[in-house]
Amino acid sequence: MADWQEISGGVTAPRGYQAAGITAGLKPSGLPDLALILSEGDAIAAGVFTTNQVRAACVDYCRQRLQAKAITRAILCNAGQANAGTGTQGWADALECAQLLGEQLNIAPESVLLASTGVIGQRIKMEILRAALPQLVAAVSDTGSDAAAKAIITTDLVPKTIALETTLHDRPVRIGGIAKGSGMIHPNMATMLAFVTCDAAVSPHLWQQMLSRAADRSFNQITVDGDTSTNDSLIALANGMSRTPAITDPGPDADKLEAMLTEVCIYLAQAIARDGEGATCLIEVEVSGAEDEKSACQVARTIAGSSLVKSAIFGRDPNWGRIAGAAGRSGVIFDQEDLQIKLGDFVMMDRGQPVAFDRTAANAYLKQAAAGEYLKSDTVAISVSIGSGPGRGKAWGCDLSYDYVKINAEYTT
Repeated sequence: MADWQEISGGVTAPRGYQAAGITAGLKPSGLPDLALILSEGDAIAAGVFTTNQVRAACVDYCRQRLQAKAITRAILCNAGQANAGTGTQGWADALECAQLLGEQLNIAPESVLLASTGVIGQRIKMEILRAALPQLVAAVSDTGSDAAAKAIITTDLVPKTIALETTLHDRPVRIGGIAKGSGMIHPNMATMLAFVTCDAAVSPHLWQQMLSRAADRSFNQITVDGDTSTNDSLIALANGMSRTPAITDPGPDADKLEAMLTEVCIYLAQAIARDGEGATCLIEVEVSGAEDEKSACQVARTIAGSSLVKSAIFGRDPNWGRIAGAAGRSGVIFDQEDLQIKLGDFVMMDRGQPVAFDRTAANAYLKQAAAGEYLKSDTVAISVSIGSGPGRGKAWGCDLSYDYVKINAEYTT
């Protein structure tokens, strides 16, 4: 049983955080497009960012800030323009964003972290942003998480938010998160933004280690289309306002907090995969019997990212051969005589041999998942065993539909 409970409030559920989201006019659609997350006091910050060699100005900015000092007060996120591939002027825009927000909040610009999402190659519309910052700052509140979650999305169909609570030393500790992402989703990192807040006190080095491991088990285990982007950022703040003893070393308290942090990240990662562009269902791949967790995760990622597997699931075709083929090309060595494949409750291969199954019923299972209610019964479960080792891992993806091509063919037009 989980040692935490779900609560409302998103990134403002932990103590000492406020948030806001407004319509500044950055998006041509006229939808909300500017968000702010603010900590009442100094917060320890950790981050995981894109591995793409083409990076947005905000990514390089945040990396520099976190390397210099892991103390943060605010996260500013704009939607509409990615400010990636924008050269020296895009970098100057990022610095100005931090400077302007610092002045509005009366904090040091170095205490501001930045994120952007939108069309690559487009600078932030600075004239609009400058005019909107006073309104944004005025809008921050203890209940502003939902507004912020709506303001960071682009092609997403739904905002993504979660908050959990546990106890440490008989005091409540909370972690909240919001995320965006729908297309160009693939590990290392997926095209996504995620912001996590926590009110525990954690040392900077330990908090970064926790977040990196949580990312490996969540955001680096999702795939929609095999592409990663220029702006991917996962930023987590911990401000210590729960007034629990500081966690400075590995141990039971650190393990408990990291488990809850990982759960928040997994929930948000699943929500991104579930909301993949044009998707009709979530695919969850669980691999067991591997030599270690890393190998199991690699096999799971390969299956979840296979265009043939994803297309078959969209077509409601229980074609287990595509799953076997993807597992076999994952780069992980195993004996095919040990291979077992299940689709839901249907065993399709066991000990490397095909198993007769009710194809009509399996087809119905896939149709039921596609018709399932969001976040409840819309998951296609694929279970694969490749041996008798202790390694287990999960990955998440979505089916590949006609609408995915339509959405991306018309993205900038």
